[in-house]
Amino acid sequence: MQEIDVDANQKNINDESEKISFPIEININLQQAMNKFVEDHPNLDQYKIIQKAIAGFLIEKGFHNRELTRVYLGGKYFK
Repeated sequence: MQEIDVDANQKNINDESEKISFPIEININLQQAMNKFVEDHPNLDQYKIIQKAIAGFLIEKGFHNRELTRVYLGGKYFK
């Protein structure tokens, strides 16, 4: 797997063409909770919730940069 120098590639996080998709399996209880949350918060969808969760996890684990913080706090990806 190729390592990415985050500071040198800041523009990649904002570039719409740099988005990727990957299939995941989640616990049924987590899926049900997420579905209920989406019903109660129509401005979010499952993809935005997963993006925020991943960003929050990375920030919690000590990985910090401005673009990641924008994703976590709801920047342009969550309007």
